[in-house]
Amino acid sequence: MLTKRQKEVLDFIKSYSKRKGYAPSLEEIQKECDFASVSTAHFHVTKLKENGYLDKTENKARALQPTTEERWLKIYLMGLIPAGGPIEAIRDPKLIEVPRSMVPPGSKYYALKVSGTSMIEEGISDGDIVIVREQETVDDGEKAVAYLPDKDAVTLKKVYRDKGKVKLVPANATMKPWYETNVEIQGKVVGVLRSEQ
Repeated sequence: MLTKRQKEVLDFIKSYSKRKGYAPSLEEIQKECDFASVSTAHFHVTKLKENGYLDKTENKARALQPTTEERWLKIYLMGLIPAGGPIEAIRDPKLIEVPRSMVPPGSKYYALKVSGTSMIEEGISDGDIVIVREQETVDDGEKAVAYLPDKDAVTLKKVYRDKGKVKLVPANATMKPWYETNVEIQGKVVGVLRSEQ
């Protein structure tokens, strides 16, 4: 995910490059974005390269290039999903960019911001964003967005079928699984975007 400052740097590099035909210098980025030092500008440019937003031709000055838009795809961030006990679904849709490699064609996808720590042993932390493929079933042990109609609540858990009930299992040794009889699977987790630390 882009931070607000990274987006500011990327937008400036894009507009400057379009206007001049070459990328701005680190000093120009520092001045435009009002950074305290050139090293701060360098830090943000490095992060943008690491995350695939910028390409650089090695050993060439002012060779930063925004990556082609085809690498990125916009999907809806639908709101918050608890990774803890179930809570009422919070919906506040807005578009975000995700790597196209995370969302292969042929299915519908959406994203949810994770609240809680029940999935930390699966590498999903509080504040992360999960990419979800819309589907109504998952295999036992897969991570899913589960809607609980009787409680009008959603939760993110590993799902197992057990004697006519659905077992919702956290990936956190300090938390216990529980059973529900009425569960609607709304999608399977297919990727995670880490939150800024």
